[in-house]
Amino acid sequence: MKVAIIGSGYVGLTTGVCLSYVGHEVTCVDVDPRRVETLKSGAVPFHEPYLAEMMRSVKLQYTSDYSQAIPEAEVIFIAVGTPSRPDGSPNLEYLESAARSIGENLGKEYAVVVNKSTVPIGSGNWVESIVRDAFRKKNNGQPENFAVASNPEFLREGSAIHDSLFPDRVVIGADQRHALERLYSLYRPLLDQSFTAPPFLQRPDGFGAVPLISADLASAELIKYAANAFLALKISYINEIGQLAQRVGADVQLVARGMGLDARIGTRFLQAGIGWGGSCFGKDTAALVSTAAEYHLEMPIVQAARRINSRQRELVVERLLGAMKLLKGKTVGLLGLAFKPNTDDLRDAPALDIARRLIERGARVRAHDPVAVELAQRQHPDLAVTWCSTPEEAAEEVDALVLVTDWPEYRELDWTVLASRMRNPLVLDGRHFLDAEKLTALGFQYLAV
Repeated sequence: MKVAIIGSGYVGLTTGVCLSYVGHEVTCVDVDPRRVETLKSGAVPFHEPYLAEMMRSVKLQYTSDYSQAIPEAEVIFIAVGTPSRPDGSPNLEYLESAARSIGENLGKEYAVVVNKSTVPIGSGNWVESIVRDAFRKKNNGQPENFAVASNPEFLREGSAIHDSLFPDRVVIGADQRHALERLYSLYRPLLDQSFTAPPFLQRPDGFGAVPLISADLASAELIKYAANAFLALKISYINEIGQLAQRVGADVQLVARGMGLDARIGTRFLQAGIGWGGSCFGKDTAALVSTAAEYHLEMPIVQAARRINSRQRELVVERLLGAMKLLKGKTVGLLGLAFKPNTDDLRDAPALDIARRLIERGARVRAHDPVAVELAQRQHPDLAVTWCSTPEEAAEEVDALVLVTDWPEYRELDWTVLASRMRNPLVLDGRHFLDAEKLTALGFQYLAV
């Protein structure tokens, strides 16, 4: 099947390589000519495990010209950014521009235009009207031959290739049966798991057929928001319990384990710590609250989850103040900049927020990350942080180290060497990730959020 994908970010490029891998003919369209040239050269524009290997194993086409990809495409994915506005509502200018360009370049054969981006409820109808108006204007009112569908993504950055090839479900929403049938045909190899798994990423043991959820447009759009909001709620809930656990002398990790073994709750997303960041949870919970407000509804549970998450970042500063008494003139090292391991994504990264709060209180900040330092320097040139190429450099003459991102390599560090570099052997574990007993035995003062 001929597929066009508008946008070559995390979602678009991952979707493109995986659909190409299972046998489809895919062209990625990006309006940034530099991004297109980067992709044509075989370079990966961001850090994502196995993406480079997948790109080398498939034949993707890349272009910045809609007319080269859209006219013959049978399925057209829109995978552009929908960043938050200051009021929490999503900025849809990239979505609108993509829909208009698709309408101007549609061919004569039937095509399904798919919202892959996370979009507000009702966006399917809105995109349909934009595509239709652009098509009719370009073709002097001739009847159009397309449908709009929703196919939300559920990819975890750092595991995006795995989640695309071995999804726990596929959700498609459309108001036309023909559109649903075409998307079913597109996803048939993934649903049946009839493809050979790549040698570098084997199919999980016992993994079988993938459930397909067919829905109307509005339901598919809401499924995405509801799922992300629920996961955000779980994280904020255990962090709220963690604050109580600290007051009463309980171990929040044991509490989380005792809860999570209840099959109705589950262990995932019950890791207490600094909280969530990234491009999804913050943006999607804000959009959900904003959408509800349009219908004169409040969402106090979702709003509370957002407040708790923001509070966790301030708790880092408070815990350091409690141990050090003063931050002015002190130096704090941060281990980890990306919002989670196995990615270089800095969107809504807790580390950057914590760095700003420390600097506002007069502290100096040093920071290291295995993959995200260079990107942080480019994206935040005005942030008064000393960017470090090694963890040992980040520990140089610091009064405290804060573990912000739970990169596996941080657990394996030679902490004796780090202690020798530090002015004061204080470690604040923001993810309950490090070996507290080992660090204490080495002479560290160990704190956790």
